[in-house]
Amino acid sequence: MNEKFHNALKNIPQDVPPIWFMRQAGRYHSHYQNLRKKHTFEELCKNPNLAAEVACGPIRDFDYDVAILFSDILFPLELLDLDLKYNPGPTFTAFLSTNHAEKIISDDLIREKLSFQPEALKLTRAALEDNKSLVGFIGGPWTVLSYGLGLKNNKSIDMPNEATFIEKLLYDTIIPILKINIQMQLDAGAEIVYVFDTNSTQLSSNYFLDTYLEHLRIELFHNFKNKLAYFSKNEAFYNQPHSEISKLNLSGIVIPDDKPIKDRLMVTRDYFIQGNFSPKSMLKSKEEYKKDLKIFLSNTKPLTENDRSGWICSLSHGVLPKTPEENVRDFITSVRKEFAQD
Repeated sequence: MNEKFHNALKNIPQDVPPIWFMRQAGRYHSHYQNLRKKHTFEELCKNPNLAAEVACGPIRDFDYDVAILFSDILFPLELLDLDLKYNPGPTFTAFLSTNHAEKIISDDLIREKLSFQPEALKLTRAALEDNKSLVGFIGGPWTVLSYGLGLKNNKSIDMPNEATFIEKLLYDTIIPILKINIQMQLDAGAEIVYVFDTNSTQLSSNYFLDTYLEHLRIELFHNFKNKLAYFSKNEAFYNQPHSEISKLNLSGIVIPDDKPIKDRLMVTRDYFIQGNFSPKSMLKSKEEYKKDLKIFLSNTKPLTENDRSGWICSLSHGVLPKTPEENVRDFITSVRKEFAQD
């Protein structure tokens, strides 16, 4: 395990924060591009040896503190007999309907169909140096379902007034699948599991907080206390008092915006804060990117180690495909150098 990452999970004060990026194993990276010339995206995900190689590539090249399982959030939908293809993004020949809400899926089938993920995690862990951490991830239940329903591009969904089978699918089918998926990843060596719920922004604030988040709290977060981190685009989640977020028993949260992070860091809390340099800034020319980085560091550098305890230095979303590798290397080097000077 990476010591800096471990300290962040435990809110132990330290000088240099751990660094890792969502989508750090992806299209911006020449290592990934070379593998994609030889293999399909599905092969890279479902062949555990290849998935481990993809996951370890950015650790070797950029020296991130944390590796993440290389996979995709949508594979659980294959348990519902959806024909999932990547061309290059996900496509379906048909979407979920009322009949899918009646489908019974055994725990054994879930473990069998998703077995490539724990195998990839084990191989990744074996390939990593001892001073690197390893995490897993799943898609948030609503986000996974929105793709399966063909609603991923909708700006908002009127829940619970949409068809009743949607809630049945969400709470009686998708969440139970993901619950087993989480346990599989933890058992295979993931130190924590991230829940990436980007499309939960489609839900109204009231439905998100009163119904959806309550299901997540009871059925996921409390079953894996301090083992899950949550990322959402729904502002209602982040506008809650810190005391309410603490009640969720999360290991941490990822900040999805580029607002100065210092105010969030300085609040007394028992969960980590991850973020939140802009992925768009990473795309810029070296000179312009450095200007943005200087502003970002100026907001966090003045904080004491106690104030910024539990901080994982990262982006507010995933690395964008055309991000220059040079900027990624510079970010990691610059952040470590800046905070090591304390």
